Order: sequence, then structure tokens, then C-alpha cells
Amino acid sequence: MKRKVLLVEDSKTSAAIMQLELDALGYECILATDGKEAIKKAKDELPDLILMDMSLPKMDGLQATQEIRKIPETQKVPIIALTARAMPGDKEKCLQAGCDEYLVKPVSHRDLGPRVENLIQLKKGATG
Repeated sequence: MKRKVLLVEDSKTSAAIMQLELDALGYECILATDGKEAIKKAKDELPDLILMDMSLPKMDGLQATQEIRKIPETQKVPIIALTARAMPGDKEKCLQAGCDEYLVKPVSHRDLGPRVENLIQLKKGATG
């Protein structure tokens, strides 16, 4: 059974590229295009990992991450923050909000696979 990754990305182009990469890495990709949809899909789909864009409509990635962390079923799901605008202090804000990792877009295929797999394995080791 394929592991599920929830990709939260409002840019159609970025989402398409990331979906191709996740598919090539052997993951089932579930897409959400805003923070509110991310919370709903995280709860409904219970993904193995979430890739969360930080700049989203309706609710930003920081707030969506905080809300996902409040849901008992999704508290331990690893979240990787994705941002195109890396500013000083952004990484710290993402980690404080509940993200486990921080990547600057565009994310390379070489960087994405190991980070995703590492976090899923850490979660798996912690839960079972």
C-alpha cells in the first residue's frame, strides 16, 4: 500500500511538479489548495506526511499547521514547511508552529525524497 502525502499548495504549477515528484518516489498524493482544506483533508485522509506551503489563501500554512496539531489523530503527522520566500526567522516560526522540517522552494527531487522518507520512518518508529 502506498504511503499518503498531503500536499498543500495553491500554485497549480508547483502542485503539478510536486505531484509528479511524489508519484515518482512512490507516494500517493492528496492535494489541498488552501489552509482550511488542508485541515479537513488531514483529518479525513490521515496522511503519513504533510507538505505545507506557508503562503496560502483563506488560512496561511502556519495557522493551518497549528490547527492540525490540535487534532488528536493528526498531532504526530510529520509536517514539512515549504516556502518560496525564505526570510530570516521564517524557519524558527515554522518549527514553533509545529512543523518538523523546513524546505525552500523549488525543492529538488534529490532533497525531497530523503526528507519525506526520513520523517515517515521516524514517525513509524515512534508509533509502532
